Amino acid sequence: MKPDIPPSPWDPPPSPSASTGSTWQEATGPAWQQGPGPGWQQQGWPVPPHGPMPPPYGHFPPPGPVRAEAGARYDQQGRNGQGGRFGWLGELSLVLLLIVVGIVVVSGIGAVLAEVLDAGPASADSEVFFEDPVADMALQLVGIAIGIPIVLWGARYLGKRPAGTVSSVVGRLRWKWLGLCSAVAFPLIIVQFGIMIAWTWGEESAEPAGDGWPGWTSFLVSLAVLGALVPFQAAAEEYVFRGWLVQVIGRAVRSPWPAVVLASLLFALAHGFGELSGFVLLLYSALWWGWLVIRTGGLEAVITLHAANNLLAFGLAAGFGELASTETAADAPWQAMVVEFVFAPLYCLVVAWMAKRRGG
Repeated sequence: MKPDIPPSPWDPPPSPSASTGSTWQEATGPAWQQGPGPGWQQQGWPVPPHGPMPPPYGHFPPPGPVRAEAGARYDQQGRNGQGGRFGWLGELSLVLLLIVVGIVVVSGIGAVLAEVLDAGPASADSEVFFEDPVADMALQLVGIAIGIPIVLWGARYLGKRPAGTVSSVVGRLRWKWLGLCSAVAFPLIIVQFGIMIAWTWGEESAEPAGDGWPGWTSFLVSLAVLGALVPFQAAAEEYVFRGWLVQVIGRAVRSPWPAVVLASLLFALAHGFGELSGFVLLLYSALWWGWLVIRTGGLEAVITLHAANNLLAFGLAAGFGELASTETAADAPWQAMVVEFVFAPLYCLVVAWMAKRRGG
């Protein structure tokens, strides 16, 4: 009688019908929860006695960014279950710190370049870095534009979600939709500025205070620099205030309105303290724009309006030799506030109607 000999590890595996235990064939769930490949399932290898295999074949999700659940609003894109209950505070604090550091670094680079190129202002008490107002404006625009990569980095590596979700709920910037919004934003801004200029024409406060027409060469160079940088500066303000900040606060609150109101208030304050009419104008516009972002599920509509407004405003300033002016939208007169009361909701409601027609 032949003694019982234990099977050799080199013997072929038993067939599934001969196995008394569970096999890899019986495993269910996503591919990352199952065995190392279809070969194991086809051969019917028994489940190891110690339980499921460790990562990457155990019961663990694959590494990488995690999206919010399907159908989540724009402000809920950060609610992906990552980072714990108070993880949003860490993301908020670190990204804001990096934005401040980034602005300081860009300013430092500007100061060094001005010194090396001997392009600094004649007066030591001047608040600008470059004597040339176009170069100084370019530095300011770059200092704001760096907010885009910083908040995208924060969303990806601190919020652990796809960076594209800051652009829109589909995870990217919707370029066709951005183009459609531009077709509405630019004509509307031109009409708004035209009404504003006609209303204040002849008033002392509305008279140009710059150096006057700088000549075609200087004007065209100014337009080229502004055209290249202003869209990034305008987009950066939207990515920071209407985008990332709303989503970070949205990780802790259910309604979008606390995030929209707080981000709008910070947006108005970020433009400095000027006239009360200017502050009201900024806050009022920001609230409408915040509503539009939630309604359309992305930043495209507000980026185009903001860029159109700034391009026209800076272009006029370049034509009148006022690029060196320190005035901002916070210094806007009461007439501009009244005009904005009409045009901000007009643009937002038209774009929201367009989004509804497109099924958005």
